[in-house]
Amino acid sequence: MTLQSTKTVRELALEIPGATRIFEKLGIDYCCGGGKSLEQACAARALSTQDVILKLEEEVEKPATLEADSAADVSSMTLTGLTAYIIDKHHVFTRHELVRLDALMNKVCSVHGQNHKELLGLQSLLRELSADLSPHMLKEEMVLFPYIVRMEEAARDDRASFVPPPFMTVRNPVRMMSLEHDTAGDLLRRMREASADYAVPVDACISYRTLYQALEELERDLHRHIHLENNILFPRAIAMEDALNARQHS
Repeated sequence: MTLQSTKTVRELALEIPGATRIFEKLGIDYCCGGGKSLEQACAARALSTQDVILKLEEEVEKPATLEADSAADVSSMTLTGLTAYIIDKHHVFTRHELVRLDALMNKVCSVHGQNHKELLGLQSLLRELSADLSPHMLKEEMVLFPYIVRMEEAARDDRASFVPPPFMTVRNPVRMMSLEHDTAGDLLRRMREASADYAVPVDACISYRTLYQALEELERDLHRHIHLENNILFPRAIAMEDALNARQHS
């Protein structure tokens, strides 16, 4: 199988279940920056496009794995199921980790902040990320996701009338959520830069090491979280709304 470097990172992430793992390892943004072609994404990271293509082609040839099955399950979910999955798997995890990381960051800064000034900058970025994500997830749970669920219910019942939302079209909150995803993605990049790719210093204690490991796990989960919304949920919701509008006017 020969992959085209002109394909977007988003397309490859959707087509190849193991691609996201490769992109994570190489630092290629497949969620917020998923609209770039593979060639552009590789150039931004000073990577050989051909080498990355070879890695992706090797992934395509691998036998199906549990990860591939999981990706297939997500793609085949109803929108109602997908919103519930995002809340249960990602929103719950993110909320829990942000509280845990704030306390852990405070502890590490109090012990190591004097000798590692980068920790203070990292702490500020983490607080900014938390302040952005908390209302963001709430808006999804209280406004956008319930509308998507109601929309899918109307789509299943041919006789049901489709009532446009107060925000006129799903494109409006989707646009806002996507912009906020971009902000979160930028903060994650800045956090990685501030920590020198979460390189643990030689004098780091167990709490310091735990902090960096947990921050990397939060980053990986947020990348997957944003990918599910930007690349799967939102496009399907827009397409469903368009189909319902067409049905109303037919």
